[in-house]
Amino acid sequence: MRAERRGPARARGFTLIELVVAIVVFGLMASTLVALLRPAIDSHAATRARADLAAQGDLALRRLQADLRSAVPHSIRTPAASCFELVPTHGGGRYRRAPDTVNDSGPGCTPGAACSAALDTTRPSTVFDVLSRLPTTPAVGDFVVVDNRDPDGVYGGTNRATVTEVTTPPTVFGPHRIGITPTQFPRRDDGGSFVVVPAAQRAVFYVCSGADGTLDERGDGKGTLYRLMNYGFESRPPQACPDTAGAAVLATRVLSCRFEHAPPAGAARPQGLVRLQIELARAGETLRLHAATPLAGAP
Repeated sequence: MRAERRGPARARGFTLIELVVAIVVFGLMASTLVALLRPAIDSHAATRARADLAAQGDLALRRLQADLRSAVPHSIRTPAASCFELVPTHGGGRYRRAPDTVNDSGPGCTPGAACSAALDTTRPSTVFDVLSRLPTTPAVGDFVVVDNRDPDGVYGGTNRATVTEVTTPPTVFGPHRIGITPTQFPRRDDGGSFVVVPAAQRAVFYVCSGADGTLDERGDGKGTLYRLMNYGFESRPPQACPDTAGAAVLATRVLSCRFEHAPPAGAARPQGLVRLQIELARAGETLRLHAATPLAGAP
């Protein structure tokens, strides 16, 4: 039997020309793919930027409007178009204006289990019955504001008292009885209404800082919308927007903003309204938000 001799196996692979052709082909395919996908990628990025701006702007606008709708009547102060101050509340109700002549134990009795507690505007009051159920029960340290007719009342304290106690009187006298620091409220025909201001918040300032209408190098707005609270009550009207140290950030990338307190316009709007204009910008995409929020009257 004769053995068959074979030579060494021939190596197989790419020639240099084949490799260069493959690189060129893949390069053309990649550039074509990028050209086809770039508009879709840019469109997705722009859509996401607009969605982020819309979410941020909507959240900020909702907070602004919520505070405006719950504000103490006539507590809006606007030292500049880029900021405004107000005193938000968490509810209010009706107080007893005169003794309960049917259920009291007798004329001139002392408020207690057998006697009602009326808020007397002819002398300092320390306790009063609430005739309507409150959405949120006041806490010790909160404030009650009675018939606020101008900013001086709530900020200056002439019709603001601190809550010292909250109890439940006999049912015939109402759902709540509120003790307050001795206060003689102004004598007015207010219909017996009051509002409650939370101690943890008190007056609130909205400040739009750094929004000069121009974009930075990334195409973003330069400003920030702040919410400053719990700094107390300043009796003197503000002459300028306050410092924002310690304030909560509501919105960034603010391009411009403007707040305007319009004067009253008829009985349907006893305090007028506040016009809100906020413009946000991100990566060249802009979003403009406008709202006109009517101010509520007494509860």
